[in-house]
Amino acid sequence: MKIAIITGASSGLGWTYAEELDRRGEVDEIWAVARRADRLEQLGQKLKTPVRPLALDLADRSAVDKISDLLKRENPLVTSLINAAGFGKFGRWDDLTAEETDGMLDVNVRALVHLTVAVLPYMSKGSRLLEVASCAAFQPLPDMNVYAATKAFVLNYTRALRWELRGKGIRVTAVCPGWIRTEFFKVASDTKNGGAISRFLLSTSPLTVVRWSLAANRANLAVTTCGVHTFIQRIGTKIAPAWLTIGCWKLLH
Repeated sequence: MKIAIITGASSGLGWTYAEELDRRGEVDEIWAVARRADRLEQLGQKLKTPVRPLALDLADRSAVDKISDLLKRENPLVTSLINAAGFGKFGRWDDLTAEETDGMLDVNVRALVHLTVAVLPYMSKGSRLLEVASCAAFQPLPDMNVYAATKAFVLNYTRALRWELRGKGIRVTAVCPGWIRTEFFKVASDTKNGGAISRFLLSTSPLTVVRWSLAANRANLAVTTCGVHTFIQRIGTKIAPAWLTIGCWKLLH
C-alpha cells in the first residue's frame, strides 16, 4: 500500500497538501496527523482518497511513537512524508512563556526530526520528503527569535539529511516560504505582545506554496523559497550583513 503522511493536516499548508495529493491520485491512503480530530474527519469526508485521521499532538513525545508503531504493524510504502506541522509566537524574549517556547521547540524541531527518522525506513527510490521551514530560516528575526531559530534548524537539518540520503533516490527538499494566508497569524499573535509584528507583506496562498514546493521537489531541488520575493530575501541575507537585514526586517514589519 502506498501512503502519504502529512502533519499539520487540519488546516493551512497541511490541509492543502492533502487536497493536492488527492487531486493527483498518487497514493492509496493519506495519513493525516493533527490535534483536531473534527477537522481531520472533515478532511476525510472531502477527499476521494481514503484518509486515516491520526489525532495526535506532536508536542507530546508519545505521538511519534504511536505513528511508528502503526508503521511497524502495517509496513506501508511511504511515497510522501510532508512535515507541515509547526507554529510561531510573536514577541520579545521576555514576552513568551516557557510553555510557548517549549511548544515551538517540540513541534517545529523535535517532532519533525523524530518523525522523519521513524518514517525514512519505509521510504524508497522515488519517494518525496518535504520539510517545511520558512524564509525566517535565512536570518535572525527580532520578535520572532525562537521561531526563526527553529526554522534555521529545519533548513540545515534538511540539507544535511539530503546529503546523507544521496544515492537512495529519495528527493529531499526544504520548503522556505514567506507569509502564507493561514491560521498562523492568529496563533502567533496570541501572546503577551502579539502586536509586535503587524504587517505581513506579500503574503501568498497555501495552494501556491504547495504546488511550487511539489514542483521543486520533483526537480530535486534542495531548497525552495516558493516565490520571487522570498528568493531575493534568501540571496540578500547571503550578501548583506546581519545588522542590515535585521534593520530591514524591523522597518518592514
